[in-house]
Amino acid sequence: QVQLVESGGGLVQPGGSLRLSCAASGTGIIFSINTMGWYRQAPGKQRELVAAITSGGRMDYADSVKGRFTISRDNAKNTVYLQMNSLKSEDTAVYYCNAGGTRVFSKASFNFWGQGTQVTVSS
Repeated sequence: QVQLVESGGGLVQPGGSLRLSCAASGTGIIFSINTMGWYRQAPGKQRELVAAITSGGRMDYADSVKGRFTISRDNAKNTVYLQMNSLKSEDTAVYYCNAGGTRVFSKASFNFWGQGTQVTVSS
């Protein structure tokens, strides 16, 4: 099974920056990852898409983070990054990495989630 290893979360003051990383491992030649992205879930709220990027470089951002967050990926490493600038208290949440694609042989879809990394924005 694909494992997503996340890092980079932590405590930061408002206006500060953090860079999240998520590396997918265990794919071998079985899984072909197409889309990688970041979701977040704050206390009392539903999980929401923060940003996503396809293997071709197409990106999507939540309106609340446009202009502040930047998603990027290294396809060779199956790694996705999220550069978060001008952080606000409203950005406080558990951030989850996601990877989706297809099994190369059966063409069936797959979707994996990381365990989540806490981002806390507070003074």
